[in-house]
Amino acid sequence: MHADSSASPDERRRLEQAHTFPKHWVADVLATDGGAVALRPIVPEDADRLIRFHGTLSERTRYLRYFGPYPTMSHKDVVRFTTVDHHDRVAFVMLLGGEIIAVGRYERLRNEGDGKSAEVAFVVADGHQGRGLGPILLEHLAAAAAENGLTKFVAEVLAENRNMVSVFREAGYQVSRSYEGGVLRLEFAIDPTEALVSVRNSRERAAEARSVQNVLEPRSVAVVGASSDPAKVGNAVLVNLLRGGFTGVVYPVNDEHKSVLGVRAYPTVRDIPDDVDLAIMAVPAVALDAVLDDCLAKGVKALVVVSSGFGEKSPEGRRNERALVHAAREHGMRLVGPNALGVANNDPAVSLNATLAPVLPSAGNVGFFCQSGALGIAILDEAARTRIGLSTFVSAGNRADVSGNDLLQYWDTDPATEVVLLYLESFGNPRKFSRIARRVARTKPIVAVKSGRHAVPPALAATGVEIDDSIVRALFEQSGVVQVGSISQLFDAALLFGYQPLPKGPRLAVVGNSTALSVLAADAARSEGLTVRANTDLGAQATPDEFAASVRGALASDDVDSVIAVYVPPVAVPVEPFARALKEAVEGATKPVLSTFLAAEGVPEALTVVGPDGNPARGSVPSYPNPERAALALGRAWRYAKWRSKPASPVVRPDGIDADAARQLVERWCGASPGRWLTDVESAELLACYGVHVVEFRTATTEDEAVEEAAALGYPVAVKATGELWRHRPDLAGVRLDLYSEDAVRVAYRDLAQATGDPLLQIQKMATKGIGCVIGVQDDPSFGSLVSFGLAGVISDLLGDRAYGVLPVTEAGAAELVDAPKAAPLLSGYRNGIPVDKRALVDLVQRISTLADDLPEVRELACEPVLASADGAAITDTRVRVGPEPSMIDLGPRRLR
Repeated sequence: MHADSSASPDERRRLEQAHTFPKHWVADVLATDGGAVALRPIVPEDADRLIRFHGTLSERTRYLRYFGPYPTMSHKDVVRFTTVDHHDRVAFVMLLGGEIIAVGRYERLRNEGDGKSAEVAFVVADGHQGRGLGPILLEHLAAAAAENGLTKFVAEVLAENRNMVSVFREAGYQVSRSYEGGVLRLEFAIDPTEALVSVRNSRERAAEARSVQNVLEPRSVAVVGASSDPAKVGNAVLVNLLRGGFTGVVYPVNDEHKSVLGVRAYPTVRDIPDDVDLAIMAVPAVALDAVLDDCLAKGVKALVVVSSGFGEKSPEGRRNERALVHAAREHGMRLVGPNALGVANNDPAVSLNATLAPVLPSAGNVGFFCQSGALGIAILDEAARTRIGLSTFVSAGNRADVSGNDLLQYWDTDPATEVVLLYLESFGNPRKFSRIARRVARTKPIVAVKSGRHAVPPALAATGVEIDDSIVRALFEQSGVVQVGSISQLFDAALLFGYQPLPKGPRLAVVGNSTALSVLAADAARSEGLTVRANTDLGAQATPDEFAASVRGALASDDVDSVIAVYVPPVAVPVEPFARALKEAVEGATKPVLSTFLAAEGVPEALTVVGPDGNPARGSVPSYPNPERAALALGRAWRYAKWRSKPASPVVRPDGIDADAARQLVERWCGASPGRWLTDVESAELLACYGVHVVEFRTATTEDEAVEEAAALGYPVAVKATGELWRHRPDLAGVRLDLYSEDAVRVAYRDLAQATGDPLLQIQKMATKGIGCVIGVQDDPSFGSLVSFGLAGVISDLLGDRAYGVLPVTEAGAAELVDAPKAAPLLSGYRNGIPVDKRALVDLVQRISTLADDLPEVRELACEPVLASADGAAITDTRVRVGPEPSMIDLGPRRLR
């Protein structure tokens, strides 16, 4: 590989240790054309690279950047540009193949205004202009500047440099400008406004979709390691490419033979005379370094590595896998794999089968992503058997680089994909998944299987995070993802979503010729939350016309939203007339029709609506082996349709929040200590900044003080122990409640001080009696901070009866969170109880969510108990732990994981 000081993880770590820049400033990013680029702070060792970079700039580019010819860099300038303090002077370089292709920097303007402004500038190599590198540099510079206390950027550009002005505006900043002597002075705040975040997300979406497009829509493919030996992987990939009718050009790469399978071969990728978009790597891991250099020289855009022997084998393999990914990105390429089954695109304009599977399902409207290669073969076989048509397919193997999130970005804009199927063994970036899926699911159903917590292969465990199943369910529900429990259920849902419309309501009609099966269908439907409006049993002697008329009548009814048709011949009679009658009856229907037809699974030929390409098209009637599976799929489709019909709830900040005061408090506490639990007084002070008020309390260290504080608060009061072992005990041994007199307070103080051995006790005004609830924040290693809600008590804790919300929580999301626990009906007046003011609980959840979103240093928070009553919600105790800000997976400047 190239002798780049950041060309390997070991070298990258050495640089990070040798220099004082924050490690999280190092990133791999995507240009608008989908190509990967390495980004990191500049270091003195970059001097020679910087000189070479400057030498490649055209005179025009140098003139626009430096306001003059500036043909060569002096030694003094080189030292100044490469030696920065990473605080007041920060510079980033972007590298491709070890060479600088862009440089950006800022320098604090200490003598201007409040000293929180900095001058920013950047320059991009001529050959890489137009790839969106300027906005990316600006984004990362702004994030670094914000970390260092800066609030505004200033840039001076020549008035004729319109491209630079547009870069700032297209990045999402509100730019003000002034003009003097042919120079424009631009100023803009660097705070991450909603508009700025939206622009960043759009740029990320386009770049990631384009990077996947480079994988799935190549015009030329090189098979590195192509072989004539049927026992070798390189043979299988090449054979499948050729047999699949790939519309582009296939180049076998084999250094021993001039042709492979009758197709001219080349010794290396570098020797191929034409452009190469995609390279399939079927060579041993030890040979990949040289191949990567050849791919860089040829300008290959993406790699699919089907070779094994990496993270799935050993810790050393995982290290080699990380090195492979880093090397690929340093060479500007995205990588699928290693240990991948491959990728496929059924678009007739592409016809790409770059997999190890000899046969693909027919073309259709379903995009499929999975991780396991072996499982991928079984999935493709099952899809073909049930006649689920695929638009595209990706088996990511160890998922070292390209992930399900990337595919979602691609499928979001792919007109050929209407349904997305995911088989996930682990999450790489769940928080990002939630954000993307929530958007995609608004227009395209996403059906996902998340495999068991203990079934994750070692390679994927190394690149993902173990997540509690309840959190996964919450993630899927809030994102509109249809979660299923098995591959068969995945395909059951795909059949409905792929061929039938969504139900507009829960009302179902069952039409059948079998009493037993019709009853099973109705019972299963009710268990899925559907309402059975009609259950028509036609009897075993029903004719095709009667069968069709009953289905047609059900579809025409205003009281029916969907139909399950059941047909099982009682004797050996011709079934074609029944199939033809059913297909004609549902033609043009706007309501979903599912069937249990001859107990067939998939789309029977007799119920297929043939599309222009000869494959099953929308309107085909899916069949399920039994009516229970049909009802299960229909119930999931209804819940998804109901979620999709709800308007997206905006994130609204509650009134009465003083975030600046809260930030100052947290900075002071974290500055004095690397991390700790706040005192009760400090916790109450922090929450008050967000309009969350703890029931008034005082502390006392003597019996007389306790009496004085009780009198000041006003009776009745409670006396509470402050030690951790005495909080929230089921036996209430650490608290004395409903104290109405001085004598009662004295007795309570003496008892608790003696029992706990601690004279420091808390005197608190009694709150209105109510139902105890818990509102909390926990620092999840995968999602960042999560908000949780549940009812207080040992039973709820033991049963895990908690609902979780991923930040930011909307008002509608907060209301759903309060209603989500199984014990939540108690809040609505269960068994003649008095309903509580749930609006007060929703407001509390929103405020605490906003606090957690604003202050990532708040690592843990618990308000317990929150006494909910008809009069509101009163917090009687709270605990808060602060610490260094964690690495936020999906915040800040966009980067590849």
